Amino acid sequence: MGKILVIANQKGGVGKTTTAINLAAALADYQKKVLLVDLDPQGNATSGYGIDKNDVENTSYELMIGESDIKDCILTDVLPNLSVIPANINLAAAEGELADTEEKEYTLQRALNEVKDGYDYILIDCPPSLNLLTINALCAGDSLLVPIQCEYYALEGLSQLMQTVSLISERLNDNLKVEGIVFTMFDSRTNLSAQVAENVRENMDEYVFKTMIPRNVRLAEAPSFGMPITEYDPKSTGAESYMSLARELLEKGGDTWQ
Repeated sequence: MGKILVIANQKGGVGKTTTAINLAAALADYQKKVLLVDLDPQGNATSGYGIDKNDVENTSYELMIGESDIKDCILTDVLPNLSVIPANINLAAAEGELADTEEKEYTLQRALNEVKDGYDYILIDCPPSLNLLTINALCAGDSLLVPIQCEYYALEGLSQLMQTVSLISERLNDNLKVEGIVFTMFDSRTNLSAQVAENVRENMDEYVFKTMIPRNVRLAEAPSFGMPITEYDPKSTGAESYMSLARELLEKGGDTWQ
């Protein structure tokens, strides 16, 4: 049965989608069967794999409102071992359409239960807000991965997110736990990055991954070519960092890799 990993942070610009795209690709490189669910109406995780988000028939929007079966929404073998449920701007309307639906928080969970056994890992890329889509992801998920940018406001909103996770685990999904926090856009040349990392470790050390994702030009370029960094430049420090993060995630779960 696949592990469902939710990648979320209500603060934008923290490397959330970059982490979703590249961690999924790295896990696939380690011969894990991976499904990436794009649950952000911006559809950046979709276009980050070179998929034309405006030219796909069945997306996470059709899935969430019950117009399409989940198997019809999955684009298989986008990369070896990696499939994607795409998203586009239509998904922004899903929250309103789900408003009067019974047990609307479990819409995604019910869908993923149909395919969960076919994957080792299911990653969900959430929108940068604590809306009904993110709540659906947290209700479906086994654990939460929080990317944090190494900047002055890094801790802003983290406590709110943790409170939300606590409430959801108490009331809606008692299986949900925090997988960890990963530092993104880390710049070893600045004191600020080091200070932010130290501050977070002081407060939440047991959750922090050892791997830090550096600021890397090749990592920033890769989405414009519709490739994860492991395909675009596998020798770059960005690629090596995401392979390291995937390895750390696998080790943490007692998993093996090839």
